[in-house]
Amino acid sequence: MRLGYLYSRYPVLSQTFCDAEMLALERLGFELEIGSVYPPLTSLRHEHIACLRAPIHYAPPQEILKISEKTAKTNGNWPRDLVERHERKYGPGVKAEQRARNALYFADHFKRRGVDHVHVHFANRAAHTAMFLKEISGIPFSVTAHGQDFMKDLGNDDLLREICAAAEFVAVETDYSRDVLRQRCPNSATKIYRVYNGMDLTRFQARHYEMSEDTVPRIISIGRLVAFKGFKYLIDACAELARRGLNFTCEIIGDGPLRGDLEANIRKLNLSDRVHLLGSLSQGAVLERLWAADIFALPSVTDTQGASDVFPTVIIEAMAAARPVVSTHLAGIPESVVHGETGLLVPPEDIMALAEALGRLIQDPKLRLHYGRAGRERIEQHFRIEHTVTPLIELLQKTPGASQGKAPHRGAATADPATAGNQIAYLIDRWPDRSLPLLDRELEEMKRRNVPIVPIVCELNSRTRYTRAMEKMAPSLEFLPDPMVIEAEWRANQALAQKLEEDRAQRSVRVPSTIFLRQARFALALTKLQKNVSHVHATSSRALVCALILKKLLNVTVSATIEARPALPREWIQNALSECVGGRLRDRQLVRGSSFLVDKTTFRSAPQRALGLVSQRSGIDLTAGTRFWQEWADLLTRWSCSDRKSKIENRK
Repeated sequence: MRLGYLYSRYPVLSQTFCDAEMLALERLGFELEIGSVYPPLTSLRHEHIACLRAPIHYAPPQEILKISEKTAKTNGNWPRDLVERHERKYGPGVKAEQRARNALYFADHFKRRGVDHVHVHFANRAAHTAMFLKEISGIPFSVTAHGQDFMKDLGNDDLLREICAAAEFVAVETDYSRDVLRQRCPNSATKIYRVYNGMDLTRFQARHYEMSEDTVPRIISIGRLVAFKGFKYLIDACAELARRGLNFTCEIIGDGPLRGDLEANIRKLNLSDRVHLLGSLSQGAVLERLWAADIFALPSVTDTQGASDVFPTVIIEAMAAARPVVSTHLAGIPESVVHGETGLLVPPEDIMALAEALGRLIQDPKLRLHYGRAGRERIEQHFRIEHTVTPLIELLQKTPGASQGKAPHRGAATADPATAGNQIAYLIDRWPDRSLPLLDRELEEMKRRNVPIVPIVCELNSRTRYTRAMEKMAPSLEFLPDPMVIEAEWRANQALAQKLEEDRAQRSVRVPSTIFLRQARFALALTKLQKNVSHVHATSSRALVCALILKKLLNVTVSATIEARPALPREWIQNALSECVGGRLRDRQLVRGSSFLVDKTTFRSAPQRALGLVSQRSGIDLTAGTRFWQEWADLLTRWSCSDRKSKIENRK
């Protein structure tokens, strides 16, 4: 069974339960394919994300998907009836066309990757997209609902019932949310199951259990700065504790729309020396703060829109770290925190009761230690990820895509043609690009000759108006993800990034720093693509910077097309071309050799460029003949095959 995960946006700092679940499945042998419709909103990453074997595949920008939509409508693949039914039944707010665009893209991606089943976290946009994906591709799906997603965010119980009816099963994270969802979707009640979130206890070592009795007690809280987390009440309770003369500090980790209001309240209550908002931190930094704390507090409430916490992961993380918990009698929280055994629960919005509970723990170190140890024992008994993921696996193994209930094995064959054989990565620095007017023609010529090209666009030029030829070309292109994703990859590989920078510094002729930093980031992002690439072709001098970095990182051969007016210094280009197996040049003086062709598709004068644009629009090549394209295709094929042969010989 090859399992796909589909998210609206991934990764999200507050959703560590998703990470823990997928990592546990990979450890148990599941092959995962992770798809995300949108990129993350921050480049900050939890350290454990690097442990995922499956890469994260992002949908291309919506303007590209809209082009694919036009194509689908032309060739009859657009789910017109489904879109119209959902628009008519649920209104424009559900954005049925957008769901269909996303579903068409991931239906094709998951089918090529041999995915048997798709699982979705949150019963909202991603689940709606998965329902469309099932209608389009036949790939079954399941959902883990959490609380706020189906109670508030989705905003339509009829749509919720349709999603649950279409799903193979629906998991929910507490008994509380299971009962609520069964009430809302009675016809699907028998397929709704409670599956707790779990913790990877290897990240919580026993040596951290003991607490100091001599230091100032430290309260910690973690969460998005939104109303239902109850941070306003925590700050007010801290003011009451200060009024009583208790000595303590309080740190709140997280960010969100209420940060300004909370900062103002801290100043108003003269708590700036006691209460600190630390902003978003990586998981490693969060855990360090948690180890240093004495009490964990999360006074969750229900906001004016009806949103609330249901089963906050940060609570079981605090219990795993053997910290006593103070929270509220709300939703599924009592299923994790046992009042009077692992912590204290108070009524929501009750500032005095919250202050009383915190004050009791501040003044009683032995009680803190007792509750903390009991909390750790409860996590070990009931919330280990190895235990909590078992019912999810059992449900997955009963789905149509399961292989007779047997656990999958790594290394299973994939149906993706992009991973079969030797691929040639065609690096396109920016697209559309007026300096490459015949690129679409070139790719079409290579496709016609069965040259296995994967055209990869590093940056989308969204300000260009697309021609008919561009729209025809767009669906065949692959796009690097959003700059936020690329920056995250760069930050996550600081040692390698530093090595690349040092290598540049040691060269006598250097790439300009702005070009280098941009292309180096592209290169690190490209190493995550699951492509069996044996050769990289740079379609411009800028792209050649990226290609030569990939040569070092991936041990591939490189070729290049140098444009008529290169963006890099001539001396650097001459040195760079000496590292290439061949290429295409307008300026024959740059390098000589049988593997370097005089490029008949690049232009120096305005009339020649105009000729290229006419060729592009007409589809008739007025600048280079069949013989030239065949010669170029033969070279590409030879380079690709020779690289494969050398790798096989090296393995021997």
